[in-house]
Amino acid sequence: MLPQIIFLGTGGDCFVVGKQLRASGGIIIRAEDMQFHIDPGPGALVRAEQYDVNLRENTCILVSHNHLNHANDINAVISSMTHAGLDKKGVLISNRTVINGDNNIDPMLLNFYKNCLERYIIVKENQKIGVGDIEIRTTPTKHGIENIGFKFITPEFSLSYVSDTSYFTGLAEPHKGSDILILNVVNPSGVNSKTNLNSDDAVKIINIVKPKLAIIQHLGIKMIEADPMYEAREIQKKTYTQVIAAKDGMAINPLSYSSSLRQKTLKNY
Repeated sequence: MLPQIIFLGTGGDCFVVGKQLRASGGIIIRAEDMQFHIDPGPGALVRAEQYDVNLRENTCILVSHNHLNHANDINAVISSMTHAGLDKKGVLISNRTVINGDNNIDPMLLNFYKNCLERYIIVKENQKIGVGDIEIRTTPTKHGIENIGFKFITPEFSLSYVSDTSYFTGLAEPHKGSDILILNVVNPSGVNSKTNLNSDDAVKIINIVKPKLAIIQHLGIKMIEADPMYEAREIQKKTYTQVIAAKDGMAINPLSYSSSLRQKTLKNY
């Protein structure tokens, strides 16, 4: 299995996801012969089929928080990867509200599908989990609901998924050293939100993290209207970093942006 990042959807807010102006199936990361599925929102199975992703190959599902556009298809994806529990396998990494809920929030994960997994891990921010040779770190966010970001450190590249969050001091620091930075930029420059990032916030984060590649996705209706490609170009001008506005079905080879791989290559000269 070649290293790859595949976007099964780039839709953000309820207007974009509700009308499926952009898909909302989550993100696939392939590394070290494993397949990780981040935030399987509405339509994850359909988009996986559309973009030639076999969900039976999922090693691990990671869900950042208990909002429908991030977790709606968690049970359907588990059913697909386990044949509804006939082949008990896979790991789920998420927070307590997704897995068990609390007094105010029902869990997205149903008990039947919880038991289809080999195991599930309830995490908070600033924890480390090992899956094979990959270290996954959970990172802090502020989104009005319990939520986490994820940083993947693999033998060949490092990648951060910041998840939904407002900007705050200290948000970017845990993601330093990442070759690839995936940002959920719901709003364009000048449109502010108490719970989500805009393009101006993306500039601040990228200038601190200094990745080789930054990808903006999880786009809201105002971002769609403003033109994500234009916003990505403006962010790039202000950060001197390559910035891409993701599209549904887009696939990227992360090794093209790997610092460690470049260092290994240079040693041959």
